[in-house]
Amino acid sequence: MRSKPRLSLALTTLLCCALAPGMAVGRTLPDFASLVAENGPSVVNISTKQHTSSVSEMHGFTIPDLPDEGPLRDFFDRFFGEEGELPDDIESRSLGSGFIVSSDGFVMTNSHVVEGADEIVVRTSDRREFVADLVGTDKRSDIALLKVDAEGLPAVRIGSSKDLQVGEWVLAIGSPFGFESSATAGIVSAKGRNLPSENYVPFIQTDVAINPGNSGGPLFDLDGRVVGVNSQIYSRTGGFMGLSFAIPIDVAMDVIEQLKTKGRVTRGWLGVMIQDVTRELAASFGLKQPRGALVAEVLADSPAAAAGLRPGDVILAFDGKDVLTSSALPPLVGVTPIGEQAELRVLRRGERISLSVTIAELPEEDAFAAPPALDETPANRIGLVVRAIAPEQREHFGVEQGGVMVEALEPGPAERAGLRVGDLILMLDGQPVADPADFEQILAGIEPGRSVAVLVQRSDGRMFFAIRMPDPE
Repeated sequence: MRSKPRLSLALTTLLCCALAPGMAVGRTLPDFASLVAENGPSVVNISTKQHTSSVSEMHGFTIPDLPDEGPLRDFFDRFFGEEGELPDDIESRSLGSGFIVSSDGFVMTNSHVVEGADEIVVRTSDRREFVADLVGTDKRSDIALLKVDAEGLPAVRIGSSKDLQVGEWVLAIGSPFGFESSATAGIVSAKGRNLPSENYVPFIQTDVAINPGNSGGPLFDLDGRVVGVNSQIYSRTGGFMGLSFAIPIDVAMDVIEQLKTKGRVTRGWLGVMIQDVTRELAASFGLKQPRGALVAEVLADSPAAAAGLRPGDVILAFDGKDVLTSSALPPLVGVTPIGEQAELRVLRRGERISLSVTIAELPEEDAFAAPPALDETPANRIGLVVRAIAPEQREHFGVEQGGVMVEALEPGPAERAGLRVGDLILMLDGQPVADPADFEQILAGIEPGRSVAVLVQRSDGRMFFAIRMPDPE
């Protein structure tokens, strides 16, 4: 009877021994040393020189004409030259990183690293220096392509960012603060990040330590393949804070191929102004949760107008790919070939429909990439900024005349009452509203402390809200 516990103990010991090696391997860090040794020679330091005509141009401000005598003249005489003479030729420098994409001398970096440069110097890890020619840049993706006169250079191996997984180890090599060939490692924190200032790049987010000077350097996977181009950091101090962003190498390679062959980059264009679907808007459209890109405006003579898109439509999918947020739509449209047809899945007044759109080329001036800018008019006493209703919106909501649209909403009485951005206000305190000026005039005549009724038109019908006028401050 006592043999069974002994047998059980023996089996448990054998099982632990069998698992131990695997568990140890799972805790072993990657061999970053061999990755750096193999790929370091392909990473370059990039320095630029820019000559400006004056100190004011270099620092982005204009120095006014100053009187011959006075404290301001004394200040500029002391710091910018004797007798107030400002230097005519100032040389400014910048530092960044890059990497060799082909052995015949093509080098990739960030557009902002070489922007405005009069001279670009590429220095390799073996201390050779080359003056580079700028083949082309693309500000929208922040990619630049350089060419140096050399052969047999050690080129990187190009991978694919599509195969990356969140949590996967990645390695960066670059020149932070000018310290060349610096290696840092971390993991992929997220994929497909869309930043407010960038509309056509689904960034790779990592926790790799990236600092000024790393810009334009490569991001490697554990197989030593480039999967991204380090581009931006999120920082409140100017230094690394754990949030780094890299341009997917698939996006970057498409850009440099276009720069090589055409000298410029073309992107697809839909022609809509879009915004996020908030929780409140989702409920009004009959969506169970916020998703999609809400069409705020359809530009005239655009592919969207030809396809029949309307303000108030919610784009749920583009060419078979789900659109979860408004920022996810521009990259999908941008990579679509010019002239190709794409299918849109749209929610319109509670009904899901499909539309076919023929993609056109994005205009040179990126006037349509960002969501519509809000009116800079300050909010009124109840926390609203209103504007006139566009003809297309009148047709969409069935409002023939009068009314105003809520363009911006700040914390205040209107928000607490339940009003939302995009609401149409048709009546205030029992009086029909003709236009924005009429709305503000009616509002100005309402005494503090009163509760007034506001008639609002939404996609799900008209309703009254009670707004209590704030007491005077």
